[in-house]
Amino acid sequence: MLHQRLLPCRIHTLALAASALVLSGCATITPEPLTSQTLRTASDQQALRKDVEPIAAPLTLEEALARGLKYNMDRRVRMMEESLALGQLDVAKFDMLPRLVANAGYSWRDNDRVSRGFDASTRGPSNSNMISSDREHQTSSLDLSWSLLDLGMGYYASRQAADRLLVAGERRRKAMHLLMQDVRTAYWRAASAQLLREDVRKTIALADSALADSRTAEFERVRNPMDALRYQRQLLENLRLLEAIEQELSSAQVELASLINAPLGQPIPLALSPVSNVGGQALEVPLARMEDTALANNPDLRESHYNDRIAREEVRRTLVRLFPNVSFNYGLKYDSDSYLVNRNWQEAGLNLSFNLFNLLTGPTQVKLAEAGVALADQRRVATHLAVLTQVHLARLNLANARGQFDRADAIYNTDSKIAAVSRNRLQAQAQSKLDVVSNETAAILSLLRRYQALAQVHAAENRLMATVGLEPEIGSTSETSLKDLTEQLRRSVPAWSKLLSKPVAEQSNSQPLAQLPTMPGVAASTQNGRW
Repeated sequence: MLHQRLLPCRIHTLALAASALVLSGCATITPEPLTSQTLRTASDQQALRKDVEPIAAPLTLEEALARGLKYNMDRRVRMMEESLALGQLDVAKFDMLPRLVANAGYSWRDNDRVSRGFDASTRGPSNSNMISSDREHQTSSLDLSWSLLDLGMGYYASRQAADRLLVAGERRRKAMHLLMQDVRTAYWRAASAQLLREDVRKTIALADSALADSRTAEFERVRNPMDALRYQRQLLENLRLLEAIEQELSSAQVELASLINAPLGQPIPLALSPVSNVGGQALEVPLARMEDTALANNPDLRESHYNDRIAREEVRRTLVRLFPNVSFNYGLKYDSDSYLVNRNWQEAGLNLSFNLFNLLTGPTQVKLAEAGVALADQRRVATHLAVLTQVHLARLNLANARGQFDRADAIYNTDSKIAAVSRNRLQAQAQSKLDVVSNETAAILSLLRRYQALAQVHAAENRLMATVGLEPEIGSTSETSLKDLTEQLRRSVPAWSKLLSKPVAEQSNSQPLAQLPTMPGVAASTQNGRW
């Protein structure tokens, strides 16, 4: 008997001790800075290169685009964001289901639960005290509840989650457009660096040789000192230009490697593609057709339409929240209390509830939701105008970049002929090294500007493609191999030729927004040309 009395006291003491220990542990928490052991640099480095195929052959433009689409880390983040939005949609659907809750509990008290009654006739206290419950007992239940308000709120929340999933898809499309634009620009910059590297080094070596000869002649006083100094000044200026060119081209490989997730310290050999009529086919597309296509396919404009639908669903959610709630409950109960006659029983109930404060706050909530719709409409209209403006500006920039490239190409052809004549005259000892170095430097600088203009043409063309909303017809980048993805990009029909073959009526804005269009083509025609 004494043991039975002391057992609850011990349990109570142990519970107090455990609570005190937990509270003291929470009070002793201190900041823990990162250390070299806790930083997961090695695992992050392995994750960065996981499943990335090494570059075994000279890299083509199509393979560079395929590697960017398949291995770029920022694109992987966008794809994971879309997967997360899909998971949120699946979770939102479960909010419409009834709730099935299982409970289990244990109750204990240190004395009996005694109740005293009163005589119904005399209203006086009864002489007997009654124990109505065990000191310790277990309870369990299985309750099913369903709420009409939760069903309505979950329904519109699911519709909003579905639109947010489509918004994530549009953002992924926009990220893909920007990635392809950056990869193309970096590829041509790296290609120019690869072609110019040897010429720059040879010209620098020739300039250093001429500079050493000039200093020797100055020391031996073979020439007028002032003439020798002017000669050296021009050579040093040419060397400065050549070193600036080499420095500018040195970062191109790093930028390309970062975009395609290749090792940063290893050189990437490039297979140069022929170039001809860059951006010319895009300028043949009628401007009205570009506008119609952009209004149907532009990711920013489509996202604004989805946000407008989300805002309208929020108005409906607000209205549902103002209605009375009808809830149904059904449960299976069990209690081990020995004083109960029926230890197992079932319960069911139907409740109707209404928050009276909704009569006061309801109009304000509806006005706030409607203000959100008005804001979404205004943003959609502003995006509509911005997209049309971007189409005109992108097309104008492409035309200007194309003109600059043609001019830079003509200047390079002239400078390269001058440099060739200078080299021949040097071999015939009819011209000084200074003139050869100057002409070679001018030719290299012209070639660099030609490549820079070419990169600008590709950037302008891809910017126009992104604004119009054109993209290649490819499969899933995670499920398609790198070889197959490269082949799909190589065989895809140029976007502009596909767009030229369709009448304007087919490019209208009547396409449902829930279906993401896929436009073929990734580049303008680059055949029958040369570097």
